[in-house]
Amino acid sequence: MDQTTQKLSRTIWVGVGLLVVILATSFVLSRLQSKRQPASRLPVIGPVADFTLTNQVGQSVTLANLRGKVWVADIIFTRCPGPCARMTKQMESLQAALPADNRAKLVSLTTDPEFDTPEVLKKYATRFNANTDRWSFLTGSKKEIAALGMDSLKLTAVEKKPEERTDADDLFIHSTIFVVVDKQGRLRGAFETGGDGVEWTNVQPAIVSAIRQLERER
Repeated sequence: MDQTTQKLSRTIWVGVGLLVVILATSFVLSRLQSKRQPASRLPVIGPVADFTLTNQVGQSVTLANLRGKVWVADIIFTRCPGPCARMTKQMESLQAALPADNRAKLVSLTTDPEFDTPEVLKKYATRFNANTDRWSFLTGSKKEIAALGMDSLKLTAVEKKPEERTDADDLFIHSTIFVVVDKQGRLRGAFETGGDGVEWTNVQPAIVSAIRQLERER
């Protein structure tokens, strides 16, 4: 295969990966919008399946640990050369926006668990001033991460083939949404954090409002 053909093949596969993430994100967001009736109530998208993962200080985190609390989740990886640092900075600002006595939790899943050990995640968490009482960075097996991230939370991640990567750390194409889960462990909202026309200064208040609304529910 000549170089032109190889470059064309890489471009096609990267495009396919991007399309998968865009379509999956668009599906989640459109489903949320279509179900938002009445507009003041967040829809119930579906239940979050039970899970057991490990946080940045080596503690097990389960669905039971989060039950009774509203939580916000995203998916990132620590050596990401793309949007992950921006997303984690946004999660840091969300942490700062929540009152100290607020019970809401923040959860960041890694899509790169083989590299992102608890020790690596702890250093990354420190970099973004994560309060370990509020914000958990979770790792586990790829199967466990996929079950929670993709199946329950609808957070898409597509691993790039080696020939598609622009550098050694260009490993995944993944969604850039934050999702909100209610006190009963049900997915209730999704918020796009980046892209054309998306301003975090508008998104953050919407997430805080969603948290407050879900906290008022019994």
